[in-house]
Amino acid sequence: MKKKIYFVLGLLLATSCLFAATKKKETKKAASGSIVISAAASLTDAMNEIIVLYNKTDPSLTITPVYGASGTLRAQIEQGAPADIFFSAAESHMKKLADEGLVMDGTLSRLLKNEVVLIVPKDGKSTVTSFDSLTSDSVRHIAIGEPESVPAGTYAKETLTKLGTWDALSAAGKLVYSKDVRQVLTYVEQGEAEAGLVYSTDAAVSNKVTIVCNAPEGSHTPVIYPVAVLKATQNEKGAKAFYTFLTGKEALAVFAKYGFLAAQ
Repeated sequence: MKKKIYFVLGLLLATSCLFAATKKKETKKAASGSIVISAAASLTDAMNEIIVLYNKTDPSLTITPVYGASGTLRAQIEQGAPADIFFSAAESHMKKLADEGLVMDGTLSRLLKNEVVLIVPKDGKSTVTSFDSLTSDSVRHIAIGEPESVPAGTYAKETLTKLGTWDALSAAGKLVYSKDVRQVLTYVEQGEAEAGLVYSTDAAVSNKVTIVCNAPEGSHTPVIYPVAVLKATQNEKGAKAFYTFLTGKEALAVFAKYGFLAAQ
């Protein structure tokens, strides 16, 4: 009788282990393959670290980031460019995709927020000490993102318009437009512009610029970063697996390290 009981117990244990192993294999398979994430250029450093962190526990999913201006990335997605996740630096571009039915239901999250700052080269030669000083004759070039496609440029235009200096700076030909916020940072780092408007997180990763001041409170639309899985994804399980990690505690800790704030 005891032998029969031990046999049954052993059989149940073996079945349980086999089931667990099968579930583990299925879970791993669910996040295998590859995905593409289209992300705002300002997320570059944090995203690269998060991808490495994710692959330490799940190396079976290949994650390819494509960085650029949110408006440019949004237009590429609309035109059919392969992308599984969209991570924008502005809610307006995500809303446009959502309104067009390109965002997967139940996956849109307002994840992060940021701040706009005025920066100058760290060499100490810039005469820019405030937003008001941008109109000085000694300031010839001010780098900002292209307002139509670069969210940082949109926020910059809103700020300068609110302060009443946009028209004068534009008429004087002082504004140097960039393809994304990282190019703005580069122009200021290299001294090609006496000042620029970027996110505080961009300024934080550079040892070649100095923050003069933050954009005045209420001078621009809140800088919110929404993220979502796209309906056109060719790897829904992989995209959702990384999306879950991206919106979880480990990833948020990495974003916080780079100066991003939680939006929720």
